[in-house]
Amino acid sequence: MDLETRQGLPDGLRVLAEQYPRDLWTSHRNFDGLTRFWLERHMMFRTLLDRIGGETRAFVDRDRDARAFAADTARTTGFLLNDLHGHHQIEDHHYFPILSGLDGRLEQGFELLDADHHALDHHLHDLADGTNRMLQAIADGRGRDEAGRLEARITTFAGFIDRHLLDEEDLVIPTILHYAPRL
Repeated sequence: MDLETRQGLPDGLRVLAEQYPRDLWTSHRNFDGLTRFWLERHMMFRTLLDRIGGETRAFVDRDRDARAFAADTARTTGFLLNDLHGHHQIEDHHYFPILSGLDGRLEQGFELLDADHHALDHHLHDLADGTNRMLQAIADGRGRDEAGRLEARITTFAGFIDRHLLDEEDLVIPTILHYAPRL
């Protein structure tokens, strides 16, 4: 069930996702601030990755000024990486232990998500290193080739993070909807 190869949660971990399909989440009586916040954070991560990737493509295609691109990329990528790391820490140390204790059938799923976070750490560091290499190359006047390499890293990372976020949503949101009175 490696993050880099799986196509979704196994059926045994989808027991609540089957009971609470995505199209019914927002109309469920237990859909509240926590579930809304969780989904909004995930959408923010996806939006930031799309923005960083699009801006990087524009720079490679010579449609962005190097100085403005470097400043925007440093700020946006730093924000994304810091928020992803903090988000994962809160989940691993607070939410996942609570949620996994509510339904023993899902314990393996929360362990899977925790393992994803460890696997994503490598990709977070790789994205940070690639961004820093590109920023240095721009400062040295040779940033477009490095930006092309960064764009490839962003595309790969976006695929991994999206797989993780989808699986996390399919596990977490139905668990909260089902067990909200006990939270």
